Order: sequence, then C-alpha cells, then structure tokens
Amino acid sequence: IHNMTTSIWRYSHLILAIFSCIFIIIASVTGGILAYEPIEIQNSPSSISNLNDYTLAKTIEKLQENYSEIIAIQIDENNRIKTSLVTNEGTKETFYIDPKTGKKIDSFIRRKSIYKFATTLHRSLFLKSTGRLIVTLFSALLLLITITGTILIIKRQGGIKQFFSKIVKEQFEQYYHIVIGRMVLIPILIICATGIYLSLDKFNILSKKKTKHATSFVEKECSKINIINFNIFNETLLSSVKSLEFPFSKDAEDYFKLTKKNEELYIHQYSGEILSTYFISRTESMVNWSYILHTGNGSFFWSIILLISTGGIIFLIYSGFFIFFKNRNTFTKLLKNKYGKDEAEYVILVGSETNSTNYYANLLKVALEKNNKKVYTTNLNNYDAFKSCQNLLILTATYGDGEAPSNAKKFESLFEKITTNKRLKYAVVGFGSMAYPKYCEFAVKIDNLMMTKATFRPLLPITKIHNQSIHSFKNWVFKLSEVTDQKLKVEINKKNPKSQNYFKVISKTYTNEDQTFLIKFKPHKNIKFTSGDLLCIYPENDVVERLYSIARIDNIILLAVKKHYFGVCSNYLNSLRNNESIKAIIKKNSSFHFPKKTNEVLLISNGTGIAPFIGMINENTSKINTHLFWGGRTKNSFELYKKFVDKHIQSGQLSTFHHAYSREGKDRRYIQSTLKNQEKLVCSVIKNEGLIYISGSITMMNEVLKVIEFISLKHFRISIETLKKKNKIKTDCY
Repeated sequence: IHNMTTSIWRYSHLILAIFSCIFIIIASVTGGILAYEPIEIQNSPSSISNLNDYTLAKTIEKLQENYSEIIAIQIDENNRIKTSLVTNEGTKETFYIDPKTGKKIDSFIRRKSIYKFATTLHRSLFLKSTGRLIVTLFSALLLLITITGTILIIKRQGGIKQFFSKIVKEQFEQYYHIVIGRMVLIPILIICATGIYLSLDKFNILSKKKTKHATSFVEKECSKINIINFNIFNETLLSSVKSLEFPFSKDAEDYFKLTKKNEELYIHQYSGEILSTYFISRTESMVNWSYILHTGNGSFFWSIILLISTGGIIFLIYSGFFIFFKNRNTFTKLLKNKYGKDEAEYVILVGSETNSTNYYANLLKVALEKNNKKVYTTNLNNYDAFKSCQNLLILTATYGDGEAPSNAKKFESLFEKITTNKRLKYAVVGFGSMAYPKYCEFAVKIDNLMMTKATFRPLLPITKIHNQSIHSFKNWVFKLSEVTDQKLKVEINKKNPKSQNYFKVISKTYTNEDQTFLIKFKPHKNIKFTSGDLLCIYPENDVVERLYSIARIDNIILLAVKKHYFGVCSNYLNSLRNNESIKAIIKKNSSFHFPKKTNEVLLISNGTGIAPFIGMINENTSKINTHLFWGGRTKNSFELYKKFVDKHIQSGQLSTFHHAYSREGKDRRYIQSTLKNQEKLVCSVIKNEGLIYISGSITMMNEVLKVIEFISLKHFRISIETLKKKNKIKTDCY
C-alpha cells in the first residue's frame, strides 16, 4: 500500500486536471476579470477609504443641509455611499456622496457589461441552475487537485517540514510549477471553499433560521427628536452600515430600517427608540464572509491576491501538462529497445519519479549501441533474471525523504525474490541534489543491496550526480569506458545559446605540479557579476557547457582550472594565449554570494574550489571576521594562491588562514582534520549565527559536513539539517 501511495496521488492529480481543465480555465479567466473589478472601483473617487471617521448622524446632517429629502443610504463592500434622495429642485436622483460634505462626488454608474458577462459565465456558464451545479462540481475538483498537488509537493520535498525548503531547479516549468503552487496554495483553497459554500447557499442546502422582526406599536405621546440626535445614529459608524431606509410616510407605524454588518434594526421615526432587533445568523454571516473572500470586494490587497492567484492557476495548468507530456515523451523513448530483455548483454535499469533520469539512460544506451553492444533499457520495477546480461547499469533518482521513485518501488522485493547463479557486474549512479537532506539515498540503498549478493561484482563505486550535471555524467561514462575496455562517447544534441558574450584573456599562469593554473578574463562589454557566480563555457567543437566558479577582482574574472588529460574544456582553456577571446555566459549563483552583513564567515575549500573565495575575500571591504580553510596536495600547490591570501591577511579582509596538505611530509592530512583541530573557531561561527561556505569536491564537502555536525551537536545540540534550514551553510561543489 505504501509503495502505491505516491502513484495514486500523482495519477489522481493528473486525471482530475485532465477532466476539469477547460472549466477551470474558464473559471480562472472570468475570476481574474471579476477580481479586477473591486480594484478598479476602489481606485475611483466614489470609494471612501476612512469610513471609521464618520458617524451615520453626521452624514445625515450633511445630506439634510444639501437636499430636500433622503430616501435611502447604501454602503457597498467597496466603501461607496450610494444615496437616493430628492433634490431642492424636486427631482429624484441616485449618486455617490462624500460623507464629509454630503455632496455628490460621482454619478451612479451601472455595472459594466464585461463584469456582468463574466459573472454569469463564472457562476453558471449561462446554464442557470444546471450550470451552477457544474461550476460547483469543478470547484470541488479544483479543491481536490490542490490537495493532491500539495501532497505531491510534501512527498517531493521530503516531508511537511520541508514544504517551503529550497527547490531544485531542473527545468523552468517544473521549478515554477512548485514555486507558484506553494505561493497560491492558500488563496486557491479559500477560493474553492468559499465558492462551494456560496453555491450551497444558493441551492438552499445550508440551514438558516428565518427570524422575523417582532414589532408592536402602542399609541402614546412622544416628543419628536431630530434624527441627527438619535443615539443609535450617533453611535453607529459608517464602516458598520450596509443600508438605511427612511420611513415612507409620517405615520408612527413607519420606521427607519437600519441594516448593519451583523444585525438589522427597526427604529421609531420620532423617538429614535429601537423597536426590534434581528441578529444575522451564523450561516448568513459565513455567507457574507465567503462572498467577500471569494470576490475580493472590500479589500484592495485581497483583490490583487485573487487576481494573481487566477493567473497562477492558469500557469499551473500549462506547466502541469507541459511536464506530463515532456515526461511521457521521454518515457516513450526509454521503451524503444532494439533487443529483447533476454538478448542484451547490457541492461540499463532506471528509477525516476518524473522520467528526467531517462534522458541520461538514453544517452548511455546510444553510446553503448554505437560500440555494437546489445542494450536493453527498462524501469527498476521490471527487474528480472536477464538471461544474457553481463553488465547491469542502474541509474536512479531519489524521491522525497529518501524514498524510491514510483517506477522503482518494486525493485527491492524483486531483487530478493529473483535469484541467479550467473555472475554479474554492476554499477550504480544516483541523481539528486545536495539541497535535499537525503541526497541520492535510494541509490546508496541499491548499491548496499547489491553488495549483499556474492554473484554481483561492482564495475565502479557508486557515483552521485548533483543537479543532473551532464559534465559529471560524462566523467562517469569515461570511467565506465576504461573498466569495460571500450570507447564510449556521450553525444548531446544541444546548440550553443545565442546570448553568449566575449571575454578576452588578460593573463594565464604556468601549470603547477597539480596540473592547475589561473586564468584571467576581461568582458568585452560591461556585465554585472559577483564572486560565486558561474562562467558557462562551450569549448570549440563541443556543445556541452562547462561551469567554473568565478572570482571577481576589479571587474576581472579569475578562474582556477585543473587540467585533465582527457579534459576537453580544461585543455582548451590551457591552450589560450593573452588577448585571445572566448564566448561564454555568466550565470547568476545568488545563493553563493558573500554576505553584505553577518557576524562571522567560515570559508572551506580544496583544490580549485578556492577560486570564488579569493574574490569573496576581496569584496569583504567591511572586514567581516572571515576565516579561510584550504586543502591541497603540497606546499607548492598553494603557491598559485599565496599572494592573494597574504595580501588579504595584511589588509584585514581575511582574519585567519588554515591549510591542510595531503601529500606533504609526515604531517599529511585532509582539510576535515584541520577543521576538527579548530573546534573553537567553528563553535564561534555557529554561536555568532555566522555563515559557512563550502567549495570544492563533493567528497571533501561530505567529510567536512560530518565534522561540522559533530562539533555543532557536541556544543549546541544543533544538527547539520537545522543549520541548512536556517541557510547557514552554503555549498557549491562538484
């Protein structure tokens, strides 16, 4: 049952959306038009913003000064005071007045045709009671869609506590489907619930107590009091009034009828005595509130929220169907196999909640088939004793709180049931994001499961790929090529973007013993960028982007690059000479910028991961207490960066520097060991609510996080997850 839960919610969400999308679009468009109506009204001269400043008596007094007779006063939800009266010339007129002067401020204008049309279409589709019933049904369906969508977000984010945590941006539609879904969740729930409630009222389903006024008139002498001296009128503010009807005749049996927000009163026209009071029932009060919440009448800001929400609903429908059809297309490609499951020597098993991992499975399949390998690709749920299989390659994402994706939930039970005496080689690749606490946990679970059976032998250690990095995936394919003794090439049909800019090489250092060098670029035109942003480079004859973290020094870009033997981009950059230009794009990485204001900063890096920190420290003009930890192979490895560190230590922009050399003499150690030795310093940063930045390899990051958590739990009983939720830890690792 647990394994089916996510699929049930997902398919329920989809089926409800398909069934009701046309009606919901109509309701959203007309709802948006109607949400704009109170915005337009409240921006007109007739809408009075400060009704609390005026009493009913003062308003009547001003009207009596200007006109012959008052017939009725009405105040609508948008604070317009509509008055029906007889002028001094004897003509009957209706218009909007200013309560301060009692004079006309705007003519009474009948409701615009577009709003009448939108109201009828919105309420009943021009089908009267039948249409209202249909609209009510689809309001209920939208409510269910919202609930199922909320449950899917909770599952994706790894629990209700993570509901508003950071979202991994895989694609535009997927990212904003969740962002906007969370943003308009409460308004949509209110719109649906109030719409249903108002419909129930129109169908007389809600129980109402029909109370009548009980009035009895006794003939008695009473002195006539001027109505502006009636206590009830002097005590009643205009903000609480809905309407006041004046007596039709001079007979004592005729009375004032005062309707307020929560009660209705009959008032003696001579004495001002309250003859009868009828309190509005709870049901009527709920109907009134539902009307206000559903329409936005009476609140300028709520009307804006409703207008935004209706646009949000339309975007959610578009993005939801876009995601569905894109994933369906990817899934269809996955199912196309040249060979049967018992013919293939390579079997690729895929686990993905949204089919995004299928893209990488297809790339791998094409690469293997070009090497004349027989390949079969399917979901992890279809695991079997593949007769001819020699190599089992598993590519899987992790869903929510470390769970299996929906197309992989059966794998563990199948793996235990299906036995084979044949020896198989396997490799596991996990796709995920380090923004989630249980990064690639399902892939780790599968890898551990494989290790329990003696017949399975690993081709490669488990590989984790952050944010679907194509560069990391290509590196893994290259390693697979080596262990399988073949030349696999991942080919991506991707065009270079047109919005690239030119950057000129200013200088380049020598390549040190670690095959690392520094290179400086100057943009050909003014471009805004900050240390921690990313330079996206497309090397010649290659269409795959490479991302390098930027150090910004005096509007110059500084990159630290490690040259790899087979590295297309690193060798391309190393071949550049002064004054040569390249085309690239700067991608904002605002979550990894140096803070403008904080108490203390801890920067931790290894290798070329120091690059953005060089720029960040240079930007520390306010001299925030900043500590840099760096790990490399030898003292010579540090020479590339030494002048920058020394300069900033002297200027006070860097408070302390701590290093670790993994290949230097007897004192060999990694950066996590140095960090552990500086326990007091780490405690100081955590205690002072400072920020911790980590840049470099993922392996280093994982070890560093363990040390930070150990220190944090020991001294403050604060977990690493709590620090992440508070946005105190920022990472940019590869």
